[in-house]
Amino acid sequence: MSRFAGRAVLITGGGQGIGRTTALRFAREGAAVAVLDRSADAAAAVVAAIRDAGGRGAAVVADLADAAACAPAVAAAEAALGPLDVLVNNAARAERPDVASTDLAAWEGEFAVTVRAAFLMTKAVLVGMAARGGGVIVSVASVNGHVALGNPAYSAAKAALLNFTRSVAVEYGPHGVRAVTVSPGTVRTESPSWRDRLSRNPRVFEDLARWYPLGRVGEPEDIAAAIAFLASDDAAFITGTDLAVDGGLLAGYRPMVGDIQS
Repeated sequence: MSRFAGRAVLITGGGQGIGRTTALRFAREGAAVAVLDRSADAAAAVVAAIRDAGGRGAAVVADLADAAACAPAVAAAEAALGPLDVLVNNAARAERPDVASTDLAAWEGEFAVTVRAAFLMTKAVLVGMAARGGGVIVSVASVNGHVALGNPAYSAAKAALLNFTRSVAVEYGPHGVRAVTVSPGTVRTESPSWRDRLSRNPRVFEDLARWYPLGRVGEPEDIAAAIAFLASDDAAFITGTDLAVDGGLLAGYRPMVGDIQS
C-alpha cells in the first residue's frame, strides 16, 4: 500500500513499542517518517530500519518532559522532511500504580509527558496544517482514560487527552484538520512499566488475556494498523472521536459475566 506517499509523519515516543511499530508501518505505506525519542540510539535504530527498507526517515531527539523542547522538535522534523501532514502523539509516562504512591512530582511528571507534550506538539503543527488546508493528529489515549485500571496520574492524563482532542477537532475542522484518538487495551510491549510487571509475573500477559473478549492482549501491530487507518484518507470523515483498540475490553468484563452466570 502507498496511502501516505508524499506525506510526512512525526511520531513521538517512536523509538520503541507502539511508536516504533507505527513508524515502520507508515514508512511501509510510503510516508517520510520523523522518529522522535529521548533516546538518540533508539530513534536512530528505527530510522536505520526505515532506510534499510528503502524508506525515508529522520531521527529527532527530544525529551518531551521539557516543555521548551516541543516546538523545536516539530521544527527539526519539518526541516528534515518538509511540512508535516500527520502528527502521532504517542509519548507517555506511567510510573505510579496507585493513588497512595503518587506524589505531586509523579503526578506532574506523568501529565507533562502524556498530555502537556501532546498539547504543545499539537499547537506547534496546527498553524501550518490549517494554512495548508489539512492535516491529521492522532493521539494515543488508553482504556485507562475510560475506566479505573490503576496508574491514576497516567489515567487522568489520558482522559484529558481524549477531551483535548475533541476540542481540536471542533475548532480546526473548518480548516481541514482532523483530530482523533485510539484507546489501546493491554499491549504486549517492553515499556518500563511492563518490564517491571513481567519481572514479578512472567505470565502477566497470559493472565490478563482472560479479561478480553477476543481472548488475548494486543500487539503493537494492532495499534499501528488503527493509527494508520485513522491518519489515512480512508478515514476522511472521521474526527473528534476515539477508536477503542482493546479486544472488546470496554464492551464488558468476561470474568464478571462468568461469575454472574455461574
